Amino acid sequence: MKTVKILFIFLLAIITKTFAQTSEGTILGKWESDKKDVKFEIFKQGDKYYGKYLWGNQIVESDGITSKKDTKNPDIKLRSRDLIGITSLTDLKWDGKEYVDGKIYNAPTGDTYSCKVWVKEGKMYLRGYMGLSILGKTASFHRIK
Repeated sequence: MKTVKILFIFLLAIITKTFAQTSEGTILGKWESDKKDVKFEIFKQGDKYYGKYLWGNQIVESDGITSKKDTKNPDIKLRSRDLIGITSLTDLKWDGKEYVDGKIYNAPTGDTYSCKVWVKEGKMYLRGYMGLSILGKTASFHRIK
């Protein structure tokens, strides 16, 4: 009987870790894509979550430092702004399991997509999509200091 209890506790621990859900606020902070091609910081404002570009290989000039301008933005008035520092991730809401109903602005193309975000085993996953989530693409990120 003692062996069964130990086995049950062990299995419960494994299942809990495997299916552990993101908890609210775990996405706050600075993140870098696993491809190391973009960095951004996620912050909370009111009851929603936002992210701003810190750096990206497609949003800086060839010197790797100087910000490119937002030349592909559909809003002509915004085309002269620097890309570094703009809020590109907007309106994410915590639904109890993941962050949903957000928008992600892809500055290099000027396109905006729906998105959702979740964290699993210390990695953050951002899925951008048009229409149905199944038709999207997921990028993975790791935390940076």
